[in-house]
Amino acid sequence: MGRDATLHVEQDDRSDELVRFEGVGVVSDDNVLLLDATGAARAGEILALTGANGSGKTTLLRVMAGLADPTAGTVRIAGRRPDDRDRIFRAALAALIGPPQTARDLTIVEHLQFIAATWGIGAKAARVQAEELLDELQIGALGRRFPHELSSGQSQLVSLALTLARPSRVLLLDEPEQRLDVDRLGLVIDAVRARAEAGGAVVLASHSPRLLEELADVRLHLEEQR
Repeated sequence: MGRDATLHVEQDDRSDELVRFEGVGVVSDDNVLLLDATGAARAGEILALTGANGSGKTTLLRVMAGLADPTAGTVRIAGRRPDDRDRIFRAALAALIGPPQTARDLTIVEHLQFIAATWGIGAKAARVQAEELLDELQIGALGRRFPHELSSGQSQLVSLALTLARPSRVLLLDEPEQRLDVDRLGLVIDAVRARAEAGGAVVLASHSPRLLEELADVRLHLEEQR
């Protein structure tokens, strides 16, 4: 699976692109965090960012998510410039970049229902969606637990469930393989593939050979900044 993402994309055929970034660079306090990154992902496509720690993978994801401003270049997500105050942009994007914020006194099921409710999903449908996500990731037994009662591997799967509870056309994932054993990694691979097959675009950063081999349609290798 996969093709090189120096990107042989026809310039006149971008109608199904959900992600495009061109010449993106980020400089902070005279430190170059990212330099001249260009790539794209169409509907149904998974773009994998690879490179050593410090090469700018997380920085690029943060720029796409509207969490950081680029010093140079342009980014479009579902045709819109990243802007966390733009509800249309936020409704198009779900991102797992670092641990999600959680409330100590809400169970995992309650977190999932709350996220769904904030996007206009009715109470009954929110409950159904929560149970479906827990079943998909095989963590149904954790639904009544609180976040602080989870192991590190369980927390990673719950973090993914909380991300997938949002509506999105674009999914951004920063090293979703963290703290997962072989079986649990398989669950994440299946869940990510399902979102792409449903017509979403996925951009993920990963060091996992298995995840890259099974998921990446396109790879963009970022060089370490020195």
